[in-house]
Amino acid sequence: MNEKVKDILEWGYCIIIALILALLFRYFVGTPTIVKQRSMFPTLQENQRLILNRTFRITGKMPERGKIITFEAPTKEYYSRWEADQSNPIAVYDNEPKGIFEKFIYNVLEITKKSYIKRVIGLPGEHVKIENGKVYINGNELKEEYLSSDVITESEVFYDFIVPEGYIFAMGDNRGKSTDCRALGCVPLEKVEGIVCFRFWPFNVLGKIK
Repeated sequence: MNEKVKDILEWGYCIIIALILALLFRYFVGTPTIVKQRSMFPTLQENQRLILNRTFRITGKMPERGKIITFEAPTKEYYSRWEADQSNPIAVYDNEPKGIFEKFIYNVLEITKKSYIKRVIGLPGEHVKIENGKVYINGNELKEEYLSSDVITESEVFYDFIVPEGYIFAMGDNRGKSTDCRALGCVPLEKVEGIVCFRFWPFNVLGKIK
């Protein structure tokens, strides 16, 4: 093998290793994302750039209440009030990719994947009740200082239920303009993609997000 071919192969190995490390970092550690909707206004606004923390995929630690997360959009994106079963408030995922290549494209590269960004409200085993414009967790009113003063929380679909084990209940801060778990159902933990930890654009709001 001449030196030129050897150099090309070495560079090829380096590029492949770098790509693998980059993908592992993106999937298990962190990745940037862009806010595309107004469902988290005023906390987050359209076109802001965020960093997602994905180390929970290694540690198995559940997102805490109040944390902002991204999760894979369910197959069924809206239950009607007549379809909703308060005893089984779970989101439907029945269009999983098949085959190793398809799963890699969808779950690792996240091509064609649709995601939501919302705030964790209810944790596994908790009784969530939405009434009179407020949210109650296990009978106690949830204090939500991050909401605008004029925001009220309403739901005609899922409004009085226990969050199943292995699931979480999340809502957008802009309650009147947010399609979230009130209509989708609770999201399985394995569908959570990242926890928002930092905003890096625009620079005037650079920093951690409460």
